[in-house]
Amino acid sequence: MSEQTSPHVAVLMGGPSAEREVSLSTGRECAAALRKAGYLVTEIDATRHLERQLRDAGADVVFNALHGRWGEDGCVQGLLEWMALPYTHSGVLASALAMDKQKTKEVYAQAGLPVVESVIADKAEIMAAHVMAPPYVVKPVNEGSSVGVYIVREVANGPPMLSDEMPARLMVETYAPGRELTTTVLGDRALTVTDIVTDGWYDYAAKYEEGGSSHVLPADVPPEIFDACMEYALRAHEVLGCRGISRTDFRWDETRGIDGLILLETNTQPGMTPTSLSPEQAEHVGITFPELCRALVEDASCDR
Repeated sequence: MSEQTSPHVAVLMGGPSAEREVSLSTGRECAAALRKAGYLVTEIDATRHLERQLRDAGADVVFNALHGRWGEDGCVQGLLEWMALPYTHSGVLASALAMDKQKTKEVYAQAGLPVVESVIADKAEIMAAHVMAPPYVVKPVNEGSSVGVYIVREVANGPPMLSDEMPARLMVETYAPGRELTTTVLGDRALTVTDIVTDGWYDYAAKYEEGGSSHVLPADVPPEIFDACMEYALRAHEVLGCRGISRTDFRWDETRGIDGLILLETNTQPGMTPTSLSPEQAEHVGITFPELCRALVEDASCDR
């Protein structure tokens, strides 16, 4: 990073992924917070000409507020490494690993972290017959924000009819009942545990629409479960090689105690919208939103 006390920050947002609108919201919030923290900020709606956009901006450091494919899967990180532009959040390998849900689960399992059974199957195969006994979940391997998630219930008469937008290869995993818990890691510190309460599945609408979900923090769970979430999130952050900030999501079947806690995924670009979880957790432990954004900029580097 530049030795200036207040470097010029380019905030990347938008982009072409399915999570474009969420990224635009995250980017605007982060840009406003960084200006409040004293930085000169240029907002960039990322296009296929991103290299030129970055060179035209002339910024010292890049704040990556992109979500989904290209911005979260190592592609943009690789471009920033090539351009030798310091950037926030995780690097190429950790981003690529965490974006691929199946590879993430393989890394979790190798580290002794609890996961449910899953397989990768062709879309046509999934629609032709049950590839595992219901209940199970079908979802893209490399999308976030619960984009394109199908739940096949135990009473299902047949396999799911998937939309044309679903990719050719998909993950099918055993449905994990219970409560939705999540923990943010900032640097080398797990912040707290949030219990996400919804009327149904924690889908895209529940995550981002006003009133779609409520967040209980700290989560009202037994100390054993709280401590396990904190430990598992930190271990997931470390074994995936994450940097800056990450958020790991869990399902907990309280009827099974600690055996009912499993990891779902780790998000290397947690949302920072008005309803987002990581800023709430930071605020809960005394870190304001501008301070959180400043900490990420101060951590920015290449070779991540």
